[in-house]
Amino acid sequence: MSAVVSTKRVTVPEIRAHKNDKPVVCLTCYHAHTARLLDDHVDLMLVGDSLGMVMHGMENTLGVTLEMMIAHGKAVMRGSKHALVVVDMPFGSYEESPQVAFRNAARVIQETGCTAVKMEGGTRIAETVRYLSERGIPVMGHIGLTPQMIQVMGGFKTQGRTEAEWPAIEADARAIAQAGAFAVVLEGMAEPLAAKITRDIAIPTIGIGASAECDGQILVMEDMLGLNPHPPKFVRQYASLGADIEEAVKAYAKDVRARSFPGKENVYSMKKAG
Repeated sequence: MSAVVSTKRVTVPEIRAHKNDKPVVCLTCYHAHTARLLDDHVDLMLVGDSLGMVMHGMENTLGVTLEMMIAHGKAVMRGSKHALVVVDMPFGSYEESPQVAFRNAARVIQETGCTAVKMEGGTRIAETVRYLSERGIPVMGHIGLTPQMIQVMGGFKTQGRTEAEWPAIEADARAIAQAGAFAVVLEGMAEPLAAKITRDIAIPTIGIGASAECDGQILVMEDMLGLNPHPPKFVRQYASLGADIEEAVKAYAKDVRARSFPGKENVYSMKKAG
């Protein structure tokens, strides 16, 4: 009988244990090939609803469906063996009630095989976070700039610029942590507020445009790789793949137009040999 060798995935308690320890390394991921490339280097991969803009050309995340999230979640799970995979709950899939949220989140877990889901909101969804957590569905929170509320917020604006805004955002962080979330994303948040929240709550904070004061960081992979022509100002680009891809396509097109088809030498040699 042959032994089955499996790679142990990062667990929710392991992510939680990063609090006040080594930073949590996170990136978004939407398909199997990049999941394979990321898997050995990150602790957590988020199948974010940002895929609506990154993969499908939408203006915002509001048009993303549960079916889209499940399809991309399956792909990321197929391509990974090590990182903890979290799938975003899209707009309209969890706001109605804790019961509706549970049914949709259970479907995500069952159909993708992922470990956890992420939901946007603070005090307004605390009851839902508790309901899911108590029923075996780990939840990552997301507060500050929440893209699913973009119509209400009136655009992508940094949160917590004035201290008058702080109490409501701090209350959101406390509510999510106390409801049982294992981590919380702080997006588009002023550094002093992000630092205070990180000190005050017992779960890891994962920053995106919220400074190095957080317990970890997440970026949209395409922003970090230079595939987005207009990345957010806070993003550090580690590659310029957009320009590289365009140059490669131009070179390919030039070859084709010159009838210098890639691989033609092998085709000709096969014909000769035949």
